[in-house]
Amino acid sequence: MEVKTSFSKASRIPETVSTLINEEFVLVHQQSEDTSGKDEKPQLKVFSNGDYQLEKAMEEILRDSEKDQNNFTALREGSSDASSQAAGDGSAGQTNQPSLHLVLDPSARGIAKVSSFSEISAPRPSSPSEPLEEDSVLFNKLTYLGCTKVSAPRNEPEALHAMANMKSSSQAPLPVTLYVPNIPEGSVRIIDQSSNVEIASFPIYKVLFCVRGQNGTSESDCFAFTESSCGTEEFQIHVFSCEIKEAVSRILYSFSTAFKRSSKQASDHVKDFVLPTPDSDVYTFSVSLEVKEDDGKGNFSPVPKDREKLYFKLKQGIEKKVVITVQQLSNKELAIERCFGMLLSPGRNVKNSDMHLLDMESMGKSSDGKAYVITGMWNPNAPMFLVLNEETPKDKRVFMTVAVDMVVTEVVEPVRFLLETVVRVYPANERFWYFSRKTFTETFYMKLKQSEGKCHTGAGDAIYEVVSLQRESAREEELVSPTSGGGPMSSQEDEAEEESDNELSSGTGDVSKDCPEKILYSWGELLGRWHNNLVVRPNGLSTLVKSGVPEALRAEVWQLLAGCHDNQAMLDKYRILITMDSAQESVITRDIHRTFPAHDYFKDTEGDGQESLYKICKAYSVYDEDIGYCQGQSFLAAVLLLHMPEEQAFCVFVKIMYDYGLRDLYRNNFEDLHCKFFQLEKLMQEQLPDLYSHFSDLNLEAHMYASQWFLTLFTAKFPLCMVFHIIDLLLCEGMNIIFHVALALLKTSKEDLLQADFEGALKFFRVQLPKRYRAEENARRLMEQACNIKVPTKKLKKYEREYQTMRESQLQQEDPMDRYKRENRRLQEASMRLEQENDDLAHELVTSKIALRNDLDQAEDKADVLNKELLLTKQKLVETEEEKRKQEEETAQLKEVFRKQLEKAESEIKKTTAIIAEYKQICSQLSTRLEKQQAASKDELEVVKGKVMACKHCSEIFSKEGALKLPAVSTENKGIEADDEKDALKKQLREMELELAQTKLQLVEAKCKIQELEHQRGALMNEIQAAKNSWFSKTLNSIKTATGTQPPQQPQPPLPPKEGST
Repeated sequence: MEVKTSFSKASRIPETVSTLINEEFVLVHQQSEDTSGKDEKPQLKVFSNGDYQLEKAMEEILRDSEKDQNNFTALREGSSDASSQAAGDGSAGQTNQPSLHLVLDPSARGIAKVSSFSEISAPRPSSPSEPLEEDSVLFNKLTYLGCTKVSAPRNEPEALHAMANMKSSSQAPLPVTLYVPNIPEGSVRIIDQSSNVEIASFPIYKVLFCVRGQNGTSESDCFAFTESSCGTEEFQIHVFSCEIKEAVSRILYSFSTAFKRSSKQASDHVKDFVLPTPDSDVYTFSVSLEVKEDDGKGNFSPVPKDREKLYFKLKQGIEKKVVITVQQLSNKELAIERCFGMLLSPGRNVKNSDMHLLDMESMGKSSDGKAYVITGMWNPNAPMFLVLNEETPKDKRVFMTVAVDMVVTEVVEPVRFLLETVVRVYPANERFWYFSRKTFTETFYMKLKQSEGKCHTGAGDAIYEVVSLQRESAREEELVSPTSGGGPMSSQEDEAEEESDNELSSGTGDVSKDCPEKILYSWGELLGRWHNNLVVRPNGLSTLVKSGVPEALRAEVWQLLAGCHDNQAMLDKYRILITMDSAQESVITRDIHRTFPAHDYFKDTEGDGQESLYKICKAYSVYDEDIGYCQGQSFLAAVLLLHMPEEQAFCVFVKIMYDYGLRDLYRNNFEDLHCKFFQLEKLMQEQLPDLYSHFSDLNLEAHMYASQWFLTLFTAKFPLCMVFHIIDLLLCEGMNIIFHVALALLKTSKEDLLQADFEGALKFFRVQLPKRYRAEENARRLMEQACNIKVPTKKLKKYEREYQTMRESQLQQEDPMDRYKRENRRLQEASMRLEQENDDLAHELVTSKIALRNDLDQAEDKADVLNKELLLTKQKLVETEEEKRKQEEETAQLKEVFRKQLEKAESEIKKTTAIIAEYKQICSQLSTRLEKQQAASKDELEVVKGKVMACKHCSEIFSKEGALKLPAVSTENKGIEADDEKDALKKQLREMELELAQTKLQLVEAKCKIQELEHQRGALMNEIQAAKNSWFSKTLNSIKTATGTQPPQQPQPPLPPKEGST
């Protein structure tokens, strides 16, 4: 058995599981420890002081292992049989299972020796029930520094802090042997080297995180891993020190491989680990998602799902229903009261604010009462769901997130179940023949704890709080990728992506704009010298270009290299060309939608990027009448557009096509392109003879894989960081740089291509090869290798002459009859093409005539409609004029009525004014008369009082104030006279007072009547003024003005209030 694993180099920030060195490990046979002193064991030496020595050592071991492969397989079978027999006999001794023994010898100056495959594993305590020891990778020369508890098992800073503490506080480090399993069900085991006793053992799926010490610290030779075997809430970190610092990467690689192998069975381990007992605080729920679409018959049918990848197949613009079923699987049943919200959003890992609420249609328990079903209405035509209502390209996938918020009686806060799934959107008329009806289901594990200080809702019903809610798929991802955030496992994800069948979209990859200050200074100095003398390229230019032009300077440097930095004539020519028509507009329009679809600048239909790209391709098709537009040119134009405006990009594009000879590849039935293929095969035969022979055996010719390389200059499929560097070199060195890059690609992929068959090789060129250079560092190394490859121009000229000679000999050796037949076929094809063009033109002519006839019919129909509208308008005009005449008559009548009312109001105001004046005069007279009467009465009273007081007899009767004094003894006659006189005076006084009161009352009534008349007068004036300013009055005035019959208005005095309005 041969185990071979390769992985790419990566820089470590610090290193974690996936940041390793490119190596290959081979398992070979090892004798037991009992015979260690007798025979020298074959060992694999891994040199850490250079890649070249490493590759040579690996090649030797691979050749040796291939020779011994059959013997080793037989030995493995014998070992397995022996193990089975030992287990069947129930022996208390140990079972001999193979393990990979990595000997780390500190005396070898960093050389790690991997000993051969051992039949006898490290001794363990004997036990009748002890399980068989699994396959594992064994590491010696390790020191166990101890373990400690950590709160965040995937927090790298906390792990490094714990590692530093253990390193500094370790008093008696323990030499141990570490077993890392290479089977999915294996366990990580720590064995004491002195006693061969197992210190600890952890299933691989319970190891959560691996980390190594940072360079430049005392912990650089340390590594550690965290595990959760002590419980779900307690995590421990185990710290080790390695005597050989370089071996830490090998150990982490073994952990990475173990994680990969256990990922396939991660779900089973999760179930074994998480499924709770009835008394546990973990509650398991099964949540299924189903999407239904309107079938046009009043019903909603479930949408199909892909049979392999199980993504939903949605149709554009069709109303949908989202159905979510929640069912509890374990622990005591929780009562779901209701669902108060169903949310949906395109994408994954979306924020709460980006989720959109759906209209609820129904909710409630299922028919069997075991599940809770929620149904929501989804209108995909809403703007926020635009991504889920556009047709999905073949090379893309779209995620959809659905969530429901459930109210559970026993839980304090609402519980949100969130589902993420992949969907593809198809046209509304799409039909699906092969699909799956399997339900999309997620398992959730909700951990609850009883809320403190909360009263019970009922007898025995406790109130809980949610501690955690986790999807099973999330747990599996954590087991597969033990590092938080997925950062350290990115190389594994890239490797899986590279092995997938999905092609890399054109326009993929980010290009770094960072550049060292020293390089920028060098470029600035060079550009200054270049601008002073534009005729000659400055010294040192080629050296700088080979390292890559800084992204910020590419626009300027490319134009200077192409010699079109000040080509004003071509700029003016371009502005004229874009106004002209091209016969290839339909082909150009079709191609620009497929150019760089992964780049933001070109992905929007009718966006700025696609519009500029269309203009450049159209202008060139008009400019170059012989070649016109050919497929593949749009990719080169798009690369130029990413760095400069379209006018300048067109100038550089024309220079590349003409001065650099790219257009020659399209001429003469691609004759020059076939010459390039011949030259490339000759170079392969010289520099890569084994690969050339392999391709010859497969009948794999250069045109099958290198056509796009030459026609698009590698711009169609490769990442942008690599494409831009190739264009740098092309503009500086010429078209021959394509051979350099092609040979570099073939050399770096030689091993993979030698093992591939015909279909596999083509797939490798199409899929895997471009993906290898998504990382900018990989692309940079490739370009360095390409620049170091020597392709002499004389040799290319020689190959070109050989190709011409070969072609001439082929033509001479060819039978004239065959040549004439071929020429005849060519002429027939040209004739058929011309006939087809003639038919197309005739069809276009007929179509144009039909279209013109239809347009004419439509115009006539429109004219008829307009005539009818004109007649209706004339009729309405007559009716309007008649109505206008009637309005004028009514206006005259109203004017007469208003005049009469105005006259009447004026007369009433005059009468009212006269009455008011009379009232005022009467009141004035009455007041004067009253005052006179009061004065006369007062004088008379004074006279009477004087006479009375003058009379001695009367003064005795009346007091000085006028009061009557009755004598103690009076006669009857005197009393009667006094009473009569007194009554007369009182009567006269009462009459005078009554007359005065009546006068005052009349005065008050007159004032009230005056106020009322004034109020009525004001109201009447307001009514008259409102009547003058009313809408009807304005309308009449407008009509009078329009007809010219309105006389000039006379100013009218304000009207008095109506008489009798009181």
